[in-house]
Amino acid sequence: MRNDGNLARAKGLLLSLMEEAYQRRDHVALLCFAGQVVELRLPPRRACAWNDDWVAPIGAGGGTLLALGVQRADQLLAHSAARQRWLWLLTDGRSNESPARPEAADIACVVDFEVTRVPLRRAQQLAARWQARYFPAERAV
Repeated sequence: MRNDGNLARAKGLLLSLMEEAYQRRDHVALLCFAGQVVELRLPPRRACAWNDDWVAPIGAGGGTLLALGVQRADQLLAHSAARQRWLWLLTDGRSNESPARPEAADIACVVDFEVTRVPLRRAQQLAARWQARYFPAERAV
């Protein structure tokens, strides 16, 4: 997601999603995964106000372990007492992994940040397998 401004666009979408959650007083958590690392950036809690300084340190890296990130998200959702547990996956679809849909997610959304001349459509395929809502990044905000 580092290339083509995707990371900046993903951060903008993240800020929009968090602002909506804050306005609804939802509970949120944030997992970031890049390269070989899955980081619980925000433990589950009630949403609060967000700003650009908060998302600036979020990075990207190649070789992301998508399955590990999705598994960790499933664990977090399984412990949530929310009436509806949402999972938002922001991805450029470059991972070769095809993880199973997190069982604890009542609603799953896949936001596709793929920008290539010949699209692979992996994020779209993942959303179809998960029976998730699919959004190209340009229509998600």
